Formats: sequence, C-alpha cells, structure tokens
Amino acid sequence: MKKIISTVLLTLLFTGCFDFPKEEMNNMFGDQHFKTAVALIELHKIRYGAYPETVDEIKFTGDWDKIIYSSVSYEKKGDGYTLIPTRGFIGKPNLSYPDEFYQGLGMQNRLVKSKNEEKVK
Repeated sequence: MKKIISTVLLTLLFTGCFDFPKEEMNNMFGDQHFKTAVALIELHKIRYGAYPETVDEIKFTGDWDKIIYSSVSYEKKGDGYTLIPTRGFIGKPNLSYPDEFYQGLGMQNRLVKSKNEEKVK
C-alpha cells in the first residue's frame, strides 16, 4: 500500500499536478548539495593535508552525503579545486553566494557568481 501511495504522489509531482515552485526547490536542493560537497572536500584537506583527486576519495561520508557524486562536478586544480553545481531537485540550480562564503576555501576559478558580482551587472 505504501508503495502505491508513493508511486501516485511521485507521478502527480512529476506530471505537474502539484504546483510547487520548481526553481526555488531546485536552488534549495542545489545549495544543500553544493555546501555539503564544500564541507566534505575541505574536511578531507584538513584530515589528509591535500584536496582529494576525486570526490570518490572522500572517506567517512553519511548516506545523505553521497548525493554529491551526482550533484556537483569537482576537479582538483593544483593546491585547490573547482566545484560546479550540476543538479538541484530536477535540473541545474542557479546559485550565488556573498564573497565571504569563499573566504578560507581552496575553491579556485569560482564558477558560481557571487552576490556582489550579480549586483554589478
């Protein structure tokens, strides 16, 4: 019975019968996945002294943390890394953060616009 109810709800959700803010949910999930990836990558650096070659190298992840494998694109670059959000709830999120968010991170070539950069344009 639970399986039937779940199937019906998912069908309604993905066929558009529920009117939910898709872009907002996409950004909300994308933000969570992106920040989870940053935290895990930076923790790896603290533990092992270097950023991981791939996200698969990250140890001690929880079940929910594994979502980063399909929601971000990570590439080690020298002493840092690039990180691109690739999936939120349904599609690619549109994220922005204040410059302060990047302080102390090894993220190079930021590909997520900062809120300050958006205001200039």
